[in-house]
Amino acid sequence: MSGSKKKSDSEKGSSSLADQMKNSMRFEEDDPRVLRLGSPVSTLRSRMSSSNTRSTSGSSASVSGRNVSSSTSSGSRKIKIVPAGNICPSGNVITGMRCKPERTVLSDNEMIPGMYGYGSIMPGGAMSKTRRVAGSASPESSGVASSSNDNPEELNTKANEIYKKGNFAEALSLYDKAIAIFPGDGRFHCNRAAALMGLKRIMEAVKECEEAIRLSPTYVRAHQRLGSLLLCLGQVENAREQLFSLGQKPDQATLQKLQAVAEHISKCTDARRLEDWTTMLKEAEAATTSGADASPQLFACQAEAHLKLHQLKDAELWIYKARMYEPSATACQSKFFGMLSEAYIFFVQAQIDSTLGKFDDACTAIERAARIDLQSAEVTGKLKNMRLVGKARTIGNEHYRSKRYEQACTAYGEGLLLDSSNSVLYNNRANCWFKLGEWEKSLADSNRALLFRPQYTKALFQKAASNIKLERWADAVRDYEILRQELPNNEEVAENLSHAQAELRKSRREGNGKVELVSDLEKFRAAIASGASVVHFDELSNPECTWMSYVMDTLSAKYRSVTFLKVDVKQSPAIATAEKITVVPRFKLYKDGSRVVDTVTATPDLLEFLIKNTLFYPPI
Repeated sequence: MSGSKKKSDSEKGSSSLADQMKNSMRFEEDDPRVLRLGSPVSTLRSRMSSSNTRSTSGSSASVSGRNVSSSTSSGSRKIKIVPAGNICPSGNVITGMRCKPERTVLSDNEMIPGMYGYGSIMPGGAMSKTRRVAGSASPESSGVASSSNDNPEELNTKANEIYKKGNFAEALSLYDKAIAIFPGDGRFHCNRAAALMGLKRIMEAVKECEEAIRLSPTYVRAHQRLGSLLLCLGQVENAREQLFSLGQKPDQATLQKLQAVAEHISKCTDARRLEDWTTMLKEAEAATTSGADASPQLFACQAEAHLKLHQLKDAELWIYKARMYEPSATACQSKFFGMLSEAYIFFVQAQIDSTLGKFDDACTAIERAARIDLQSAEVTGKLKNMRLVGKARTIGNEHYRSKRYEQACTAYGEGLLLDSSNSVLYNNRANCWFKLGEWEKSLADSNRALLFRPQYTKALFQKAASNIKLERWADAVRDYEILRQELPNNEEVAENLSHAQAELRKSRREGNGKVELVSDLEKFRAAIASGASVVHFDELSNPECTWMSYVMDTLSAKYRSVTFLKVDVKQSPAIATAEKITVVPRFKLYKDGSRVVDTVTATPDLLEFLIKNTLFYPPI
């Protein structure tokens, strides 16, 4: 009996110990020692998928929008078996166990590939550096399934669907939310770059691709996307490096685009070296249309070509477009025409500012270019040159204020030897020549200033004044007509224009009555700008034109207050095109620059009748 009793007590004690062990392993859903996981890429999940099934009544842990059931299909019985790593089949991690191994706290952003059981499991099989502990205030430890607005994977998926529909702005907003929740996933940054590309925010897209590659160096799509972006920016070598990285090869269309852009940029470089600005402009435009349609360097290249071709307005437009782009880290290291790309943009900006007479802005721009690329001989040479030009201008101005005009001319001339396209120095010297009574030299310098800067009002004033001094009334009238359009309320312009018109009429009344042959478009426009004019358009080599020329000579001797002109349409195609001459002979009558008669045929009597009745100048 005693042996039987001892055996019963032993069994009872054993049963009690087993129950205690089981109870110690039992955890409720709200137990603070339970840390919920459920990564969509967990290796444990895949091993348990065959034994766990979904239950509509069972509790589940949800991560990234996916649920793992912690109950069987027949009930809500709790799983009591604890696998290695302390991760339960329900996706819960049991914390607070006595035999829990020591954990090392990692520094921020550290990733441990392939490690499970502690911390947050990331989509790529890597673990976040910062470990979460039980009871921390986070979605992972709260025990409550996260919503789609808090799930980066679901946000990314939704953004992808919206992106495919072409709604780039809304897709970008969702990618931003995904990145805000989980900034360490290169996919989200790469996808954000695609949305930015759709919105034409190229430089931002480049930076996102660079961030994606920093996070995931072997991410092929990020390299390919960055290569395409760099090609759009005209950075051929950087684009080639990305497109062919990791043993990849771009598709045929991208490869052809890469080759075309590289070829046009090479030709553009050769043309610049030869100072063939027309070819340089042509090749820069071709490179842009071939695929580098967002290249600030090619925009600056077109600006420089337009500047050298004296097309200042176009130069200002293109350099403005070039300055709109903020360079990325990759762009800052690329080169264009032997200098760093960003430095080239400021190099061109400095030249444009100098031509516009903005000396301070020009110096600021070239100094910034030098700070970016102090190794470029072209940049440092331009910096030294501009400082010397500024010094010459300052000395010239001091002499001018002291009325030492000859010394001022010399100083301005020294500056022009260093910068032969400086419109301000030309105009300043023209003022000095005017003060010295050197009208021809003043006119010449005014014309040079206007060549480089066509809308330079001060230079046009100086030119008009020189023409009056030289008694070139037709040219003076033309200059003051232009000034009157720009300055309609300027009394000096109105007075000088009236004086020049009166002198022009007077000189024509005193003329010899000859018909003048005109071949230059500007002179033609100046001749008809004021007073009455009769123009005969014809092919003067045609024998039939001889008789009408005799008629014109007769009428010009009779009506001396009227200007009679002849235009050979073959020798002067510019005038013929401007006046839309398609049939000859043709006669046109003008009053103060405005056409009043346009006729194909005219007998001597008809022509004289038109002169009397439309030009209102009676015969002498």
